[in-house]
Amino acid sequence: MPVNVASEWLNSCSGCEIAILNLGETLLDLLPELNFVHIPVLMDHKHLGQLGDKEHIDIPKATVGLLSGGIRNDEHLEVALEMRKKCDVLIALGTCATHGGIPALINSYTNDELYDRYYSTESTDTGGKVPTQGVPPLLDRCYALDEKIDVDIYLPGCPPHPDHIAAAILGLLKGEDIELPFKSVCDTCPARREGKGDVKEIKRFITTPEFDPDKPIDDMRCLLEQGYLCMGPVTRAGCAGAEGSAPKCISARVPCRGCYGPVQQNGNQLLDMLNALVSNGIDIKTLPDRDNLLRFSGAHNRLVSKKNRSGKNQTEK
Repeated sequence: MPVNVASEWLNSCSGCEIAILNLGETLLDLLPELNFVHIPVLMDHKHLGQLGDKEHIDIPKATVGLLSGGIRNDEHLEVALEMRKKCDVLIALGTCATHGGIPALINSYTNDELYDRYYSTESTDTGGKVPTQGVPPLLDRCYALDEKIDVDIYLPGCPPHPDHIAAAILGLLKGEDIELPFKSVCDTCPARREGKGDVKEIKRFITTPEFDPDKPIDDMRCLLEQGYLCMGPVTRAGCAGAEGSAPKCISARVPCRGCYGPVQQNGNQLLDMLNALVSNGIDIKTLPDRDNLLRFSGAHNRLVSKKNRSGKNQTEK
């Protein structure tokens, strides 16, 4: 019998759901084995019933749950709890779900600062009032899924590569262990390394790195050694998929931006990257914005507003 699958998105952009569709022919091969009982990107299935007659969010029972996005408001939390309740195996799909992703950059500010910026400007006509009717109340910050619910499988990426989504689903269907890469982007990068670079300051990526466009990537010197802020040493590999080709950004001669999050689930990209810069002889004082090193992993109390840095936000499961 087909395996029931439920999918939901929370504080995210829908890129992870598009990655599911990008499975292409592989998805067509999997469909006979799967029964999507709830997947907003493909089918209309209301949270409160098709007639809106239910009082609480109701998601059908499923063997596998795919949940993308972090948790930012009361509705996100309610959906996440319902998915955890109804799904035997819950997969955190994408870096927003595993580490907060880009939306967690807001954790550098309090809600009051957010409201003041966007609802108290001369260009708005709200009179400084924050919308409340039909709008779920915000939580104090943006949370990764495992800060509020238990997660069984982590599939980071912005978005995750379809190869890894397929591997996870196939592994579950076959009852096999799911093996995903636990290497850094640097471990899979073919760029030439010569040891510590001779650049002492971070270069802004408004200049072109040194490389010959007519030669393969392994002829290009490591971008970090050239002084560019490449997050490869502290970012989990995976953007190239299972074929083992060069990381996507590096293939375009662009420094890694860190979108797969830390190599280990509990890693800290900011601290690890500062160490990587120092080991390459680069003065970390030349960094324009240290918090930006957590642009994809600001949940788990990695990013905290200046007003709250004297204390510690509390999380519960």
